[in-house]
Amino acid sequence: MAYRRAQNPAQPVSEEEALTAKLNLLDDLIVQDILLAKANQLKLEIGQSDLDSAVAGTRKNVPEDAFQQELKRRGLTPADLREGLRRELLAQKVIAQEVTAKVAVADREVADFFAANRAQFNVPEESYHLAQIVVTPVRDAQVTNRNGDDATTPQDALAKTQMLMERLKGGASFQEVAASFSEDPATAPRGGDLGLVPMSRLKQAPPSLRNAVLNKEPGSISVVSAEGGYTIVLVVGHELAGQRDLSMPAVREQITQALRARKEQLLRTAYVAAARSDAKIVNYLARRLVESQGKPPSFPVPTPGAK
Repeated sequence: MAYRRAQNPAQPVSEEEALTAKLNLLDDLIVQDILLAKANQLKLEIGQSDLDSAVAGTRKNVPEDAFQQELKRRGLTPADLREGLRRELLAQKVIAQEVTAKVAVADREVADFFAANRAQFNVPEESYHLAQIVVTPVRDAQVTNRNGDDATTPQDALAKTQMLMERLKGGASFQEVAASFSEDPATAPRGGDLGLVPMSRLKQAPPSLRNAVLNKEPGSISVVSAEGGYTIVLVVGHELAGQRDLSMPAVREQITQALRARKEQLLRTAYVAAARSDAKIVNYLARRLVESQGKPPSFPVPTPGAK
C-alpha cells in the first residue's frame, strides 16, 4: 500500500527498481511501526480535527472527481489515505515530544559558537537570508526528506506545491515543512536553509527568483516555477554589509536555531537507532533477496484490493 501511494502507475519501472523501492519503503515502515509502538506506550493520539485537516491538505484545490480518480489509479481508498496520514502524524508527534521538546541550547554554547565563527558574521556585501522548499516533476535519485516524499510528474509537483503552500498559510513551520517534504538533498536536512545569499549572486539569478526575494519583507513566501518544478522561497532576513555581534537578537537567534537543528538531528537519529535496537526485527524480504542473489521472492505479493 505504501508503494502504491509513492509510485506513479503511469511511470513503468523494472522489477529490480520496484524491489529496491519496496526495500527502502519497508525500512521506513519498520521505523514508523516502532514509533507507533512508542506512541502507544506514551498514550499519544491524533485528534480527529487534526487528521481531518491533514486529509483536507492533500486534496486542496483538487476537484473531487480528480481526487477519487487518482486514488483509484493508485489502488487506494479514502480510508487507506486517512490511515496513512494518521500513522505519519503520530510518528511525527512521538519525535516532537521525545526529541524536539528535549533539545536545549545554552547561552554559553551560543557564545562559544560566535567566538569560533566570528568571520561568518561579517557580511561583506548586502545579502538576503533565504530558505527553500524544492518540488521536482521527476523521480529523484535521492530523497532525503523525513517523509520520503517525492513528486514524480508535473501534475504531482503542482498538487504537492499547492498542498505545502496551504500548510504554510495555515501556520505550519517552514523549517518543519521543508525537512519533511523538500526534494533538495542539500537543504532538506537543515529545514531548507540556504544561509546568506549575496546581492551579486541574486543579480545573476533568473528574474522570477530575483522578484521573489528583492525588496521583500522578512517572512515573505513566494512560489517560483521553472521547467515543471517549483521552489517555495522564504525570505528569512535582509542583511546590510558589516560586522554582526551577539548584542544583535537576530545573530543570537540564528546561532541558537542552527545549534538546535544540529542537536535535534543527532538526537533524532540516536532515538530511532536506540528504539530499533530494542525491537526484534526480521526483514524476510531482504533475507530472501540475499539468499536468491537478487531474484524476486517466491512468496505472493498482494495486489491492490487484496486482503
